[in-house]
Amino acid sequence: MNRDILLAAEQVFLDPAVWGVVILSACYGVFLGAMPGLTATMGVALFVPMTYWMEPVPALASIVTMVACAIFAGDIPTTLVRVPGTPASAAYADDAYALAQRGEAGRALGTSLWFSVLGGLLGALVLIGLGHQLAKMAALFSVTEYFWLYLMGLSCAVVVGRFGIARSLVGLLIGLLLSTVGLSAVHGQARFTFGHAELFQGINFIPAMIGLFGLSEVLRNAGHLQATPQAATEGSDGSSGDGRGGILGPAIKMLGKRPISFLRSSAMGSAIGILPGAGADMAAWVCVAVSKRFSKQPQQYGRGSAECIADACAGNSSSLAGAWIPAMVFGIPGDSVTAIVIGVLYMKNLKPGPEIFEQQGELVYSIYLIFILANLVLLPVGWCAVKLGREVMRIPRRVLLPVILMFCIVGSFAVNGSSFDVILMLGFGLLGVLCERFKISIGALVLGLILGGPLEERFVQTLAGGQGSLRAFFDRPLALLLAVVCLLLWAGVAVNTIRKSRESEG
Repeated sequence: MNRDILLAAEQVFLDPAVWGVVILSACYGVFLGAMPGLTATMGVALFVPMTYWMEPVPALASIVTMVACAIFAGDIPTTLVRVPGTPASAAYADDAYALAQRGEAGRALGTSLWFSVLGGLLGALVLIGLGHQLAKMAALFSVTEYFWLYLMGLSCAVVVGRFGIARSLVGLLIGLLLSTVGLSAVHGQARFTFGHAELFQGINFIPAMIGLFGLSEVLRNAGHLQATPQAATEGSDGSSGDGRGGILGPAIKMLGKRPISFLRSSAMGSAIGILPGAGADMAAWVCVAVSKRFSKQPQQYGRGSAECIADACAGNSSSLAGAWIPAMVFGIPGDSVTAIVIGVLYMKNLKPGPEIFEQQGELVYSIYLIFILANLVLLPVGWCAVKLGREVMRIPRRVLLPVILMFCIVGSFAVNGSSFDVILMLGFGLLGVLCERFKISIGALVLGLILGGPLEERFVQTLAGGQGSLRAFFDRPLALLLAVVCLLLWAGVAVNTIRKSRESEG
């Protein structure tokens, strides 16, 4: 590491304003995660307009912290009322709620907190270890390699989609279509603007994200304003549900007994986070499946297994840092949150890619340190959240949803002071509801919206450099390797689809 850059990053990191932002963001993230129906992505989308007036480091610090805290806090309603606070919590909802029903809610939440913190720290170490190394490799890429890399990222988003390949592909195609709106970077011609000057620069990313992740949640929950889920019992002994050894005691003992399982789940979570479009929820499901495969008590999974919670939380928390690797190195978002992060970087005139490691080393090292700080702050803030979880969840939806709607409207208008952005946000809100209704992948849609423009630009540049010959896409050895990987990925999907079709017919 460059010592001068590291010292400069430490100075930025030690700024009291950064620490204040981290602490406030941690509280905001815990609140988001603890409220059923409110997601970390939605919270980040609502917060993005605030980053317009912030320096890059505090802006990114707020996003890192609130997501890390929201992912953990989603386990609070999961444990107490069996309503997943975030999609990642759904993988172990049965186990967490079963423990709460036995009077061990504190043990379940303590396990979640402890392993979320440790998983997040290990994920941060993976980010620190791989970020600069991959950036050096990415410096060798030409426009042809970037074309195949973008295509591979879009393909991964389709393959790992939660609702199947067909619905993920539909979401991707919608995103690619929306990415063609505005002046073409290659041809300089206006497309699909319908005479609106506001669309010449393309679809404004911020109101689009607020609509997809914020307004859509408001609209989906508007029909359940009076719903009040029944909380789990505190235990037959009338205790608080902390169990023996307090909140963190049993989790610390479990780590001593199962260090290999923790390392395996954290490593898998980081690897899954690097895959574009995968995200923390997929990391949680995969880690649960692998944990059950190697467990000595697989029959307990789904019936109150603390091992299941530990491995899933380590995996989904470590995936958060992993998702930043493709975002920072290649400009390819690893999940919906890093998609928003890329938008924030462009808003700050910072282009993600190998150049950011060379020209903005102070910023990169600051991000490394912030990941560590965010997970350390999660420990005391999360402990308080476990104690206050029941009180937070008592806020009625009829009070909460109008406040969120107000933030959606104000946030969309504030960036450019344009009422057109508010209309755009409303349109994307309706689109988000339709996608949820028909189980179309919003993650793939967002990825298509972000990468569609660069993909088209690299495609035309490669063709122009090769004088219109398709051989230009395979001339360089690295480009040929990436092309083969893409083709193998598609071939694997095709073979798997044909095999399942034959099995269903038989």
